Amino acid sequence: MSDTRKVVLAYSGGLDTSVILKWLQDTYGCEVVTFTADIGQGEELEPARRKALQLGIKKKNIFIEDLREEFVRDFVYPMFRANPVYEGEYLLGTSIARPLIAKHLIDIARKTGADTISHGATGKGNDQVRFELGAYALEPNIRVIAPWREWDLLSREKLLAYADKNGIPVDFKKRKGGGAPYSMDANLLHISYEGGILEDPDFAPEDSMWRLTVSPEKAPDKPQIVELEYMKGDIVAVDGRELSPGKVLAKLNELGGKHGIGRLDLVENRYVGMKSRGCYETPGGTIMLKGHRAMESITLDREVLALKDDLMPRYARMIYNGYWFSPERKLLQGLIDASQETVNGTVRLKLYKGTIMCVGRASKHDSLFDTTIATFEDDAGAYDQKDAAGFIKLNALRMRIAANLARRRK
Repeated sequence: MSDTRKVVLAYSGGLDTSVILKWLQDTYGCEVVTFTADIGQGEELEPARRKALQLGIKKKNIFIEDLREEFVRDFVYPMFRANPVYEGEYLLGTSIARPLIAKHLIDIARKTGADTISHGATGKGNDQVRFELGAYALEPNIRVIAPWREWDLLSREKLLAYADKNGIPVDFKKRKGGGAPYSMDANLLHISYEGGILEDPDFAPEDSMWRLTVSPEKAPDKPQIVELEYMKGDIVAVDGRELSPGKVLAKLNELGGKHGIGRLDLVENRYVGMKSRGCYETPGGTIMLKGHRAMESITLDREVLALKDDLMPRYARMIYNGYWFSPERKLLQGLIDASQETVNGTVRLKLYKGTIMCVGRASKHDSLFDTTIATFEDDAGAYDQKDAAGFIKLNALRMRIAANLARRRK
């Protein structure tokens, strides 16, 4: 334990990480550096600074960084070029934030000369895997302290008792058992709700749980059209207004939330082997996915699109399982990004009571949709319909041979 000199802690200022901060000091006798990331969780972060100072952290060792633009530009946008969906439904809102945090933990460790990083992920969850795989990929000899795998403070009551004993400030709601009856994790892409009363997969969450979206029943009775402009697979403007990546996602969250879009109740398979129930809100991401698929539908070759669809589940598992910095993800990302060179144009989407419908798409220079060929009217010889007969017979040949053989055997 004495080998650990300085540790960078992923610090939110909440009960768990405040206890971890003091526990690291007491257990390892090390200098602690705190890192708090603003990735759009919608909370004031200055209280984390004040609490760290209260707990004896030097001012120079407190890092609070606004990572919202980097998060969307360098992580969310590249991921959405692949149309990522884990197990058919989940848009990976928590998963994609973890490599960003791991990257900055390592950056700060290098900057401050720290030899160790620490996080508050439990030994049952996916996040411990994502944080640590990311950290080892970037700094192979970094040490990791995961208190939930070491200490015996395995209940809320024990955490509160430790906080009381050590003079750690605790939010009044936490002390009185108030607040949400589940665990929440938020960023600019989504909010997740887990644990507590949600551990029963047969329990329907109350409507008051949701923070980003209204219920579809309470959404406006009038639909809204939103126009997205794409350049190389990324949204660069919303309703004709150019926006940065972070502001694009914030705007789409606002629109999707207003129309009850993006709620999900899912039982997923965790990396560590167990099934876990989570509820998710991803209004902006849901709009992004629908719009991107619509844009690709007229700008990508049929077999390129089919290949992307074949590879997507594997790509999504890489993200879910924490392999953002792996060579296979980087290789696959290069293929995906190369496919996006022609994904340029505009898509119009109609938002209405939890639904999204594409009501228009156009690409001035890159559309593969040829109306002279696709028309049901006279195509003036652009397409020779007689060609279809030979094509069908060739594709049916193996089935005709098998059918004739089966007939002879009778």
